Amino acid sequence: MPTALAADRVGPADARARHEQLHSPVIAWFDAHARDLPWRRPDAGPWGVMVSEFMLQQTPVSRVLPVYEQWLARWPRPADLAKEAPGEAVRAWGRLGYPRRALRLHGAAVAITERHGGDVPAQHAQLLALPGIGEYTAAAVASFAYGQRHAVLDTNVRRVFARAVTGVQYPPNATTAAERKLARALLPEDDATAARWAAASMELGALVCTAKNEDCARCPIAARCAWLAAGKPAHEGPARRGQTYAGTDRQVRGKLLAVLREAVSPVPQAALDRVWDEPVQRARALDGLVADGLVEPLPGGLYRLPLT
Repeated sequence: MPTALAADRVGPADARARHEQLHSPVIAWFDAHARDLPWRRPDAGPWGVMVSEFMLQQTPVSRVLPVYEQWLARWPRPADLAKEAPGEAVRAWGRLGYPRRALRLHGAAVAITERHGGDVPAQHAQLLALPGIGEYTAAAVASFAYGQRHAVLDTNVRRVFARAVTGVQYPPNATTAAERKLARALLPEDDATAARWAAASMELGALVCTAKNEDCARCPIAARCAWLAAGKPAHEGPARRGQTYAGTDRQVRGKLLAVLREAVSPVPQAALDRVWDEPVQRARALDGLVADGLVEPLPGGLYRLPLT
């Protein structure tokens, strides 16, 4: 059976002391083993951090790196991107997947330029008010770019907390109120340490406490891990969602967008028809792209990436 949260078994003071025992070893491990990633360097700035957070959602670092470098070289500030048509953001997004993120990042750049003089705002509430930015991204930018104290809950962090503290193999499919409460309880008190803890716990989940083939021998908190102490019980909750791609509407959408990204002028319907044989699915995928604002239909059966 999964173990209960530490705070449920002991008093608040004891729970806080136990939580603090996690901070030092994880941060020390991070100091020694963190990857040298461009968005972690001082010259990345808040805009570089924000771009990375949009790109890294559901996309591995290895695929993000080349696109990130090209993006920042072309658009080193939000105002540079804001001046471009949104379709150019979609074009530059390439094959990162989930291209609506490109439109959202473009929308955020426009809002930053119009509302904040072209500087990514530092306040969490201002970040959250930007289009396309949710609780996770606002907390991540405030923490990683500005060194503030926020609970940053991505999939990797949630998995570390589920195992180390809650004693289960995987977190729920969707973030729960209990997870948010635990994340807040685990935050170090001072801003700098809290920001470092957020980055360190995320890196631990990405490199060591992975979804499959976790490397407990390398884990700096293995001796304190509730899941390991319980004998690593198997997941008992709802089936975890798999990510299928082949044959899905996502694949068809990607093929259609690939044609439009490579085109220098509007594309006729016939050129799009050639990318997928099944007409009903192809039409559904194209309609979805139009509805999402990723493709703009023109008179005469032509299509292009959006200009507005």
